Parts: sequence; C-alpha cells; structure tokens
Amino acid sequence: MTTIVAVQHEDKVVIGADARVTAPSGRKSSHTQMVKVVSRTPYIIAGAGECSPCDIAQHIWQPPIPKVADSKDLYHFIISKVVPSLKACFKENEYKWDTDDDETKFAFLIAIGGQVFEIAEDMSVCMDARGFYGVGSGSDYALGALANGADIKTALRIAADYDAYTAAPFNFLTQHKPQKK
Repeated sequence: MTTIVAVQHEDKVVIGADARVTAPSGRKSSHTQMVKVVSRTPYIIAGAGECSPCDIAQHIWQPPIPKVADSKDLYHFIISKVVPSLKACFKENEYKWDTDDDETKFAFLIAIGGQVFEIAEDMSVCMDARGFYGVGSGSDYALGALANGADIKTALRIAADYDAYTAAPFNFLTQHKPQKK
C-alpha cells in the first residue's frame, strides 16, 4: 500500500516515496515522522508493505558498515552481510518474515555506495540494468511512467493518480557514488 521508486544514475541513486499509510481496514494515516524512505548513513532504506518489518529495518536494525574490500562488490556485500544481518534483526524483534502464506509482506529498496538493491520478502536481492526500481502497490504505474521518460517526481504523481493507496506528499533522498581516485 505504497509507491516507492528509485532511479539509478551513473553517479548516484534517487529514491522517492509517497506518504500514505493504509491499514487493512482501509483507514489512512499520514504524519511527517512516518516516512517510507530514511537515511541511515551510509544507507538509504525505503520500505513498502507491513509496517512492522519496515519499522524494524528503518529504526531498529544496525546494518553492517562496508569495509574497503566490501565496496568493490556491493552486490556480494548485500547478499553475504546485509541480508543475514536484517534476518537476525527480524528474529531478535520477533518478526516472522518467512511464513508460507502467499501474501507479500514487505519489500525494500536499499542504497549504499550510490547503488540501489531491491530486497524482496524472501530476502532475495535484485538489480536491474535499466536502472528503474519500484516496490509497493502503485509501483507498476510509476515504473511505466519512468520507462516512458517521466522524471521521478512525475512518476510518483502518476502513481498517486491511479493507485488509491498512494498519496503526496512525496519524499526524496539522493545518494552519490564515491568519487573515483
């Protein structure tokens, strides 16, 4: 019940998210402190889906800090160190993420080192060579807009026009890749 999109550029990643939180009953909530994309240096963490895993990932989890060697292969670092750390934090906070039901519980877009990674509810890690990422109920609308030349702000506005669970205001965070020496 969200729209979060990211655009991977050569030198940075930009992540944008809407601000509507919708309970299963349909009740809507919005507050300036309830944002779906946060900066937890050196990470940007954006979460869609159930509030509990998003709250844990964005406010309780202490993600590992990459060493210089880790920065050479961030994809491997995310799979080998970040995902196990997140799983451990879910367990410590009694969140059962690995149940057998078919309902999507959460999805994350996580940026580190100016690179974005999509983490699905099964803790799989994906990247996309096109550079467009999206999670949440309105993400297909936003991804379609991005693929057709819209900027990230316009893509979120289009998603809000067509997805009842997406609404402004929109929050944006940018993370630059380190300068090569």
